[in-house]
Amino acid sequence: MRILALLLLATPLRAEEIGPERLHSLPAADVVILGEVHDNPLHHRHQAAAVAAIQPAALVFEMLTPAQAGAYDGTWDSLGWTWPNSDMYRPIFDATDAPIFGGDPGREVIRRAMTEGAASVFGEDSARFGLARALPDQAALEAEQQAAHCNALPDEALPGMVEAQRLRDAELARAVIAAHVETGGPVVLIAGSGHARLDAVPAVLAEAAPDLRVLSVGQVEGEGDQPFDLWLTAPAPDREDPCAAFGG
Repeated sequence: MRILALLLLATPLRAEEIGPERLHSLPAADVVILGEVHDNPLHHRHQAAAVAAIQPAALVFEMLTPAQAGAYDGTWDSLGWTWPNSDMYRPIFDATDAPIFGGDPGREVIRRAMTEGAASVFGEDSARFGLARALPDQAALEAEQQAAHCNALPDEALPGMVEAQRLRDAELARAVIAAHVETGGPVVLIAGSGHARLDAVPAVLAEAAPDLRVLSVGQVEGEGDQPFDLWLTAPAPDREDPCAAFGG
């Protein structure tokens, strides 16, 4: 029944497209996940507007490790931010004085998950966060990873990429729960829209902390059914072909 419930969460049937004005009056929730395409500046301005309206008790960032977040003293330089396009995130920090939490486990841990498995790397709480069970849609998730990497990955690399994504989702959920326990919420998670999908961090939270009310707001650059509670679209910025790095 648990797997069935998570699969139902993953369907796009509940999704509702919204305009930017709705970000000022989102439904109340214990956790609001604000998705993004990382290099889209308009997405970050939308996130800042939502954060200003919510005034959360805590902000969790996919892009920061716990150590980076712990070093934050209210000044930009204290973050030691190495994430690309980091200046795009400044409006989010300017929108609130809420404490910052980091959900990035770090590259070395992610690399270990690719070879050892997410459950092994995550530790003793892996079952609570859904990492101990097999995925019912492994093939589909591997296909998504292949497409996201311009169909340039060897097939043998795909299971490890899925494990890395599972670890990221679980670590983000763990950081969100810790932030909620410490502050009482609400908590806003800033993350890529792939983590905001209903079958990603929201599904992990439904398993690990079922009492939390979670709202997923995805941001995309296209149209069609979307696997979020609410979603909005914005034009893609001018960018180089991401597949050029793969020779595609």
